[in-house]
Formats: sequence, structure tokens, C-alpha cells
Amino acid sequence: MSSESSSFTVHTSLLFDSKTKSFVKNTSIVVNRTQGIIDDVYRRKDDEEISINKADIDLRGKVVMPGFVDAHAHVFLHPYDEASLTVQERDESIVERVVRATNHLRLALLSGFTTYRDLGTEGMRSFDANLRDCVNRGLLPGPRLFVATECLASTGSYEVRHENVMATMPRIADVCDGPADVRRAVRRRVGDGADVIKFYADYRRKVMRQEEMDAIVEEARLADLPVAAHTTVTKSALMAIKAGVDTIEHCNEGNDQVLREMRRQGTIYVPTLSVVKKSAAPYFEDCLKRVKKAYDLGVRLAVGGDTGGPMPHGEGSLEMELMMRAGVPLVDVLEACMVGGWESCGKEKSGFLFGAISKGYRADIIALAADPREDAGALRKVDFVMKDGRVWKKDGHPIGFVEEPPSVTPHPAADDSDWVHV
Repeated sequence: MSSESSSFTVHTSLLFDSKTKSFVKNTSIVVNRTQGIIDDVYRRKDDEEISINKADIDLRGKVVMPGFVDAHAHVFLHPYDEASLTVQERDESIVERVVRATNHLRLALLSGFTTYRDLGTEGMRSFDANLRDCVNRGLLPGPRLFVATECLASTGSYEVRHENVMATMPRIADVCDGPADVRRAVRRRVGDGADVIKFYADYRRKVMRQEEMDAIVEEARLADLPVAAHTTVTKSALMAIKAGVDTIEHCNEGNDQVLREMRRQGTIYVPTLSVVKKSAAPYFEDCLKRVKKAYDLGVRLAVGGDTGGPMPHGEGSLEMELMMRAGVPLVDVLEACMVGGWESCGKEKSGFLFGAISKGYRADIIALAADPREDAGALRKVDFVMKDGRVWKKDGHPIGFVEEPPSVTPHPAADDSDWVHV
């Protein structure tokens, strides 16, 4: 393949630069088709005539930016108002949950999310690592996945509740107790292909000791993996921050001391406002105030809505809208989503550069049909999606997906004329 045919140029009239948190005009992006990375980014003169080659992509008239990053998602879950969490974990078959997950990945990608941090399979063991590998091998369209496989939890905390002790129930966490046992659990997650370690610092109540959290973080560091801590109350959040976790998830009741410690330690806060709004409405207004206070204090933010459970895949932009409702400016929300999302996946240790349109970064490029500075719903109007240099959506239409033909002749086996309808 010639050098000319191995690259193409994306021309823009308005581009969001996530590194400088600014909108810039007349920028062109040279994409290496073979490697799926950005080879060059350059500014054009305002009145410069440009020649659009056949392979080039003209996104002038749209608002271009890096692909979105969801820092807290669950690909195997769908909204709880369709089926409760217990029903999904207990009653849906493995095949059904895998089929649903493949559709969730498609919806996420088409809505502009080119990266997902999947924080727990909820009863599907390490199947998220298998999905990640299928996406990476080109077998399945979807966001770039960073997966936790199973979460770590202490005995009697994050497990499926059942009243009949004779019942067989699915395992939804890697249960571990004590420093030695949690180290083994981290090693099991590493062995199963985890990209991030997640543990429950509390679940309904504080359930892990400081020495257990310390051991989890220390063991994860040996594998160069980031650590996410599920916390809802102040005490466990402070313990997790002290242990050195990379991200705090939820923290619905955290006070100012927690926020100050996050700022001091450089801990990333993923507030998951979407799940609070849907599932814990009485706490929502307080959570909005907490996010604004975190922003004012300089706490590092990332965007993740606990997507999949309360909120459908494909609607992840809601979390950004809620952060803006909390009082975080648009440019800071976008930067938290893109650069903060990359940082939550481990930064350079993730093995990828993404979250910005810069030389050497993955060619994850999306375009909006409206300007988010003027249209409150613009983040939902994703008109174009490119991931790793491959286009998946153009002019609002999916590209490269299997589509049903205009007319389909029913298979004889599908004829239900002999069935008795009652």
C-alpha cells in the first residue's frame, strides 16, 4: 500500500481541543488508516482553499471532538425498569446476556462513546474480557473496553440475596477476606484479563478494613493496574483514598473532608449522577451540590453514569448534562469525559493514547450536528463516529453494521398458521 493511500485527512471548521479546553476553527486531522492513529493535526488559514480528496472526510459545518469515554459502565446490564438486577443476574441465560451486551456496545459506539470502562460483569464472571478481545480483534463493533471482570467484595456484602439457602445462585463478586485473601483475589482478576481492579469498600455498610484496601492497591500496582473503589459513605471513602485508589465511584454521602482528600491525593471522582437521579432521587440535589463543590475545590473528575443499570446504553451523554446542571462548565465536563476518562483507565499504562485529538493518539473522532455551547441537547446529536480510524457513523447513519434487507420472506418454520391462538 502506498503512503498516500494509507492515510486520509479529516477537515473541520470547529474542533474542541480537550487539552486546552477550547474550541478552535479550521483544523485538519491526518489519520493513519493502517495504524488507526492520528499522524498530524494542523490549522488552516481562515480563507485557505482546501482540496478534498476522495478518501478525505469533510466535517466542516459540524462540531468535531474526541470520542466520549464512559468511566463507569456495565455492558451486561440493561435498565432495571425492564428487569431487576436480581432477575438479570439470576434468570437471564448466559447467551441472552451476551447478545444483549453486543447490542449495548453497538448503541454506545453510535452514541459517540469510543471507550468504555466496564466495572463489573454482574454475574458473568470474566466475559467482559472476552468481549474486549472480540472488539479488539475486529469481530464485534463497540467502544474500546477496559474491564474489571469480577469485582472484589467481602463475605456477606455484594452477593445475590436469597431466602432459600438450598438455592443455587450466580456469583456476582470475587469474595475475599483478609489481606492475604484479597491479594489472591487481585491475582485472580489479573489472570482473568482485568484492565482495572474494582472493589466494594462498602455495600450497605462499611465492609473492608484498611489493611485489606491497602493490600488490594499494593497488589494491583504490581500489575500496573488502576484501582476503582465503590464507596457511598464518608468513612470508607477516606479509607479508600488513604489506600491510594485511582478512582472513587459514587460517594453519595461524602463530605467536604472526602473532597479535600481527593484533591490532595489526586484521586479521580466519578460521581455517577445518572444512577442517583434514577435510583436514589432523595439524594440527587445534594449530589449535584457535592459535584459542584468538588469542581470548585479542584477535584479531578471523570464522567460515568453507572451506564447499563438505571440508564440505557446509548444515552451516556445524560451524565454530562447532569454535571453541567450541577454547575460544571461545558468545556470542563467535556475535558473530564475525554482526558479524565483516559486517566481513569490508567493513563499511559492503559497502553493507549486517547481522549484528545493530537499526534500519536488513537483516531477516535466524533462530530455533533449542533453546537453544545448553544444547544443543551447537542451531546445527544452525534452525527459522525470514527474509532481507531474506522468510520462507524456518517451523516447520522450507521456504517458497517448488518442491516435487515428491505423485504424479507418469512422462513416456513416461522409460519404460525397452525398454532391455536387463545
